[in-house]
Amino acid sequence: MMNEFELVLKLSLALFFGMLIGIDRQLKHKPLGLKTSMIICVASCMITIVSIESFHKFATPTYHAMDPMRLTAQIVSGVGFLGAGVILRRNNDVISGLTSAAVIWAASGLGIAVGAGFYLLPSVAVILFILAINFIPLVIKKVGPAALSKRDVLVKVVMEPNFKITELVKAIERKGQGLNHHEKSDIIIRNLKLKDLDNGNQQIDLKLSAPEKQYTTEIYYLLKKIDNVISVEIEH
Repeated sequence: MMNEFELVLKLSLALFFGMLIGIDRQLKHKPLGLKTSMIICVASCMITIVSIESFHKFATPTYHAMDPMRLTAQIVSGVGFLGAGVILRRNNDVISGLTSAAVIWAASGLGIAVGAGFYLLPSVAVILFILAINFIPLVIKKVGPAALSKRDVLVKVVMEPNFKITELVKAIERKGQGLNHHEKSDIIIRNLKLKDLDNGNQQIDLKLSAPEKQYTTEIYYLLKKIDNVISVEIEH
């Protein structure tokens, strides 16, 4: 049986490694972000520890080859389907709900640990879960690269036909053309898709990377002020 120090060390290392993976994925603007990576790593470590320690705790000389985690393994798989139900795929291939799905799956691991008679393990794990969701991302955004403090904004713009798309791009990437003629914007266009509508107008689907402190309404009014823009639909 492992001691308390080793238990906390394993969970903390899992949190740290998950954080590194999450930072890398978030810098590349991939769906698997910081919170999700940390939760999955800690929960996987916790369930592995429960599985190993349960063998030593429940196996007997007569049934030394028994697998006490065989039934609980089905719980992990079954709850995974519940987590999949909260994952949504929105426009421009943006996926949301991964963190909620990971939390649902991790919660089943906490229940398994308590049910198997381990109390310190899930107690430490749930503290790390809370840190991973609420505090660590805030610290990383403050001390880490600026790219970590940005969010994705989905925009659908309908424009009059034969309008130069380049002018729209310049207006978005420079606040000066919509809000302030001297201020440079931190808005970055990461994805652009064009579509011709039946009525002759053009639809532009954009995925923008914008600072978290910038109001979504500010981006909306920036686009509305651009000439030849008929309608703007924005989703954060």
